[in-house]
Amino acid sequence: MEKVFVTGAAGFIGSNLVDRLLAGGKHVVGWDNFSTGQREFLASASANAQFELIEGDCLDLSALIRAMEGCDFVFHLAANADVRFGLDHPHKDFQQNAVATFNVLEAMRANGIKGIAFGSTGSVYGEAEIFPTPENHPFPVQTSLYAASKLACEGFIHAYCEGYGFEGYIFRFVSILGERYTHGHVLDFYKQLLAHPGHLKVLGDGAQRKSYLYIGDCLDAMLHVVDRATAKQARHRVEIYNLGADEYVQVNDSIRFICEALKLKPRLEYSGGSKGWIGDNPFIFLDTKKIRATGWKTTLTIEQSIIRTLQWLQQNQWVLQRR
Repeated sequence: MEKVFVTGAAGFIGSNLVDRLLAGGKHVVGWDNFSTGQREFLASASANAQFELIEGDCLDLSALIRAMEGCDFVFHLAANADVRFGLDHPHKDFQQNAVATFNVLEAMRANGIKGIAFGSTGSVYGEAEIFPTPENHPFPVQTSLYAASKLACEGFIHAYCEGYGFEGYIFRFVSILGERYTHGHVLDFYKQLLAHPGHLKVLGDGAQRKSYLYIGDCLDAMLHVVDRATAKQARHRVEIYNLGADEYVQVNDSIRFICEALKLKPRLEYSGGSKGWIGDNPFIFLDTKKIRATGWKTTLTIEQSIIRTLQWLQQNQWVLQRR
């Protein structure tokens, strides 16, 4: 894995991964269409001679094939991550997740690249019946177009690994927090509190239970798995790992952490119901025994991750204006 191709390289997870790969001595080709990615996130990488940035869209297969030439491994992180408003533009999840992943796999096949790590989601478990939810949990009815499209991506990866001898590593994330965070509840609450410190609107009843993971811990897990498998010259086809903390919090807990850090006591206005929107699973808590058995462990609690995210947003308020 000397020359690595990263899709979504200017995004939250992708840009942090690019920096980590470069720090590890890898040559990195970053690919992004900048629909949501931020050029500022690649400032450090762009100063590194081992980094090459190519602006392009995963829906452009011929350009993707050319860009991947000479690469040894792919981290596919580009996606439409707009879960909440997915029903307003259903084509986006299909095109930017399912079709884009198919094109990434085809570009790999055209270039003889055999290894892929894919950023999936714990949302594929829908409204799970087992908690913490293990990787072999039966799939229920999909509750969002985002999760359905990610599950389709996983299916394509399995089929290409079986049919063409690829090796795949699928990581099902909970929501990720940390530096370069650009969407999610911490940003939404902080943005509201900046506008009106005495009043906070909360979707649902605030009792939704969620697990989160710090970006540094997420990257540690992915790189640990891929490096470990490469070192052992693994010949398995696909490995799936849940990535998350071994705890969860209520939305109300998140509000308390944020408000205490900001020294605010706003009046809370709940929209009501157990879900914030259609597809908002009221309880997400993944079983991480499999990844922990490899020696990986978290370094930050959820509360620490939320506070670190808030501090980064306070120092980088330009992000609030870009959304």
